[in-house]
Amino acid sequence: MDSIVLNMEMIVVMSILAFTMYLFISEVVRVDVAAILVMVLLGVISYVWPWIGDPGTQILDIKHLFDGFSSNAVISIIAVMIIGAGLDKSGIMGQVANKIMSVGGTTEKRIIPLISSTVGIISSFMQNVGAAALFLPVVNRISNTTGLPMSRLLMPMGFCAILGGTVTMIGSSPLILLNDLLPADMEGFNLFDVTPVGLALIATGVLYFVLLGRYVLPASSEQEDTLAKTMLHFKSTYGLEGQRIEVVVPKNSPLVGKTVSDLEALSNYEILILASLSGSHMRVSPAKDVKIQAGDALALLGEPATIESFGQNQQLHMRSELEVFAESLGQNKAGISELVIPPGSRLSNKSLMDLQMRKTYGLNVMAVFRGEQTIRQGFRELVLHAGDTLVVHSLWDDLSALEKNRDFAIITADYPHEELRPHKLNYALGFFFVAIALVLFTDMRLSVALLTGAVGMILSGVLTIDEAYEAVSWKTVFLLASLIPLGMAVEITGTAAWIAQETLNILGDVPAWMLQAAIAVLATFFTLVMSNVGATVLLVPLAVNIALGAGADPRIFALTVAIATSNSFLIPTHQVNALIMGPGGYRVKDFMLAGGGMTILFLIVSMIMMNLIF
Repeated sequence: MDSIVLNMEMIVVMSILAFTMYLFISEVVRVDVAAILVMVLLGVISYVWPWIGDPGTQILDIKHLFDGFSSNAVISIIAVMIIGAGLDKSGIMGQVANKIMSVGGTTEKRIIPLISSTVGIISSFMQNVGAAALFLPVVNRISNTTGLPMSRLLMPMGFCAILGGTVTMIGSSPLILLNDLLPADMEGFNLFDVTPVGLALIATGVLYFVLLGRYVLPASSEQEDTLAKTMLHFKSTYGLEGQRIEVVVPKNSPLVGKTVSDLEALSNYEILILASLSGSHMRVSPAKDVKIQAGDALALLGEPATIESFGQNQQLHMRSELEVFAESLGQNKAGISELVIPPGSRLSNKSLMDLQMRKTYGLNVMAVFRGEQTIRQGFRELVLHAGDTLVVHSLWDDLSALEKNRDFAIITADYPHEELRPHKLNYALGFFFVAIALVLFTDMRLSVALLTGAVGMILSGVLTIDEAYEAVSWKTVFLLASLIPLGMAVEITGTAAWIAQETLNILGDVPAWMLQAAIAVLATFFTLVMSNVGATVLLVPLAVNIALGAGADPRIFALTVAIATSNSFLIPTHQVNALIMGPGGYRVKDFMLAGGGMTILFLIVSMIMMNLIF
């Protein structure tokens, strides 16, 4: 191989790379802003290079500076976000989330393996970013329902989506390319040749987060902070605090035969019934005259100590978490809000008991705020006046139904408004399967195939065009599109080839397994700063030649490159990591903490499995 000499263009590109890494790690600006800044800097330098650099050389053709915004990867991401939003709007993602929770419950250690392994297997037959985007709404629903923060669920899902790309030869672009990059006289790889390696990597990823997730995953997220601020508001303003606890009424309980009103009166109105399940009949905000039967499940709201004491007196069976009410009382389904009785309301001068707020409006009144006074007990007989503020627990659908009711003025405006279109389910599934079929069974460009499904969602009315725009994470789009020209510069100027050459020169005469490990580390590094396709195209011929020179198996060395280019966990430059960064509220240091361990495990497990299998 001809020796590559370090030149000024390479030095400039490596300086820009170092500056990019500094911006990402220091987080002096947001990562998408940092990426745009680097793209502009690269453009300015490329523009003035003919006057300040060596004649006939270039950093990057200025005409290709914005190619990232029309790249196959970025357009594909936009399309899968729209397809995912369409499936969610049809209600199918809610059903998938319910199925996962029915099997895994609501605990982190059971939910993570189910989500992650499912996404990992799916991504072995479709692009990993497509699988991750498809399950993003599912994870969001599970988070809203269980109260588990998105930051604890999205990263395991995203990492396993990346790992799933190593299960089959069509799971990721590098593996698809691999056979075409091998010498003509070398045997190619069959579809499932890499399956044992990929499955071992998925299992490693799942175990990593199950065993070490509490140490490497961020403890909170933006979503969790918002919920905490909401609860703090009700506590500081109205003195309201408490917890939702699920109980079961046994046959010998004194509550059997009593009404909802009786239960709340027995607790001196310090406990409210949010929901009840009798047989298969579930009621949220049950009316005061609903009778409690043996075997009923109740969702109670109050101080944990108060509910525990009450439960002992009434011989109730306490559950450690919400089980039957996990979905119906999830954060995306129900919650606490504030309403005001406006002047001219027909509710003025009427008591809450007469109005039957639960039966009529689905509102479970927790407190009434009048002037400077918060009335928390005995307000059932209270006569309402104009200006009274009601603090209520209800289904968001019931609250939404009151938006046009002039008897109420709703203060809480940021509650989840969800308009599902189950009548569009067949269209959503149809266009989803059309997109998948085009990806799997034709040679159509990935972006075109996925956009076919996305446009179908819009034309069939599954989504409006405005909803499609809102479904796209533009932070993700600008992050990826702005970094693509930097990867092009790394490849065009020969910087990547020079780094590979110098690394191997430093290693010198070492055993074949050390050379293979060095190739894997190089591929891991390159895929962080350039596209995994570019890294594969660059390193596969190099790896084959190194293996032949060292007397090793060139097929294993070539496969090492194609597998290792999926080892993209340290920073959010991979499409999947960029996709989950915003919704998960992650920072670069979160990826470095969790991704550091995953990167090392990936290298160890993949090396062991490849040498065992081949």
